Amino acid sequence: MRDEQFSTAVLDWYDQHGRHDLPWQQGITPYRVWVSEIMLQQTQVSTVLNYFDRFMASLPTVEALAAAPEDEVLHLWTGLGYYTRARNLQKTAKIVVAKYDGQFPRDVEKLVELPGIGLSTAGAIASLSMGLRAPILDGNVKRVLARYTAQEGYPGEPKVAKQLWATAERFTPHDRVNAYTQAMMDMGATLCTRSKPSCLLCPLESGCEAHLLGLETRYPIPKPRKVIPQKRTLMPMLANAGGEILLYRRPSTGLWGGLWSLPELDDLQDIEHLALQHSLALGAQHELTGLTHTFSHFQLAIEPWLIHVKESGHHVAEADWLWYNLATPPRLGLAAPVKKLLKRAADLLNAGETS
Repeated sequence: MRDEQFSTAVLDWYDQHGRHDLPWQQGITPYRVWVSEIMLQQTQVSTVLNYFDRFMASLPTVEALAAAPEDEVLHLWTGLGYYTRARNLQKTAKIVVAKYDGQFPRDVEKLVELPGIGLSTAGAIASLSMGLRAPILDGNVKRVLARYTAQEGYPGEPKVAKQLWATAERFTPHDRVNAYTQAMMDMGATLCTRSKPSCLLCPLESGCEAHLLGLETRYPIPKPRKVIPQKRTLMPMLANAGGEILLYRRPSTGLWGGLWSLPELDDLQDIEHLALQHSLALGAQHELTGLTHTFSHFQLAIEPWLIHVKESGHHVAEADWLWYNLATPPRLGLAAPVKKLLKRAADLLNAGETS
């Protein structure tokens, strides 16, 4: 199959079977495409759909995002994970407003200079919203091309990535590049899936080297496996008489940077120091069922406790600490497991099971 036949086959398939009704495909702007691309990193389309609509309803323009409080941005992102994406999103919005008068630059190299925008995301913004010829290489496209060429080597290795980028460049057409970009992403998401590719329905079947070899699921070559370490932490939920839970804002860098979280202790005995720090008298203590949260590079085993405290007012003296009202939650960015634990605490307190 010649290069031009590749793109023609992909576009013909897209016209008949591609996805044309995704929210970010309606009223296409660089801003909408950019936000969707950042959300779709490490996250499935089905999950992103509701988040995207909610985000756009609250922050419909790059100017609105640039001016929003960080807590509002993180609140809208809560549950999507990888919160550095949200912080970089706002950093980029501020740069686009201040440096480019609210208009995204029509140049891939300048787009890549913006926080959180890599070469593939820049290519998607340029091709999907501006119609510029720019290849992309997200996870879905990488899988299609790695199988089509039976690309050896793990795509995360620079040498292999360079070869795949050259392949992406070679097949990207000069016409209808926006449709081609969406088509390649759609094929990877709906046909050339990770474990069960639908080769009989694929327009590239006749030229796909992995298919001809009968080794479709061998490609892309997976990353060499490493044992994922496990860490442990104890998270106390200190509940005052009003049913509020004590939270603190994590440092802006590092794990869950800038999000509100529960305190973390090495041992339950350390709760005495925490109570003293906030002038709290400890009451009944209840150990709850443990929770495990998986990050990309380790697992966190959380030991949650619900602990009643007395003689605490609604004011916390230390900066970056607050009492979180479970009945009328403020709009804050919360780490996903913390959000789950707060829901569990609310259910228990409402049921009166820990009094």
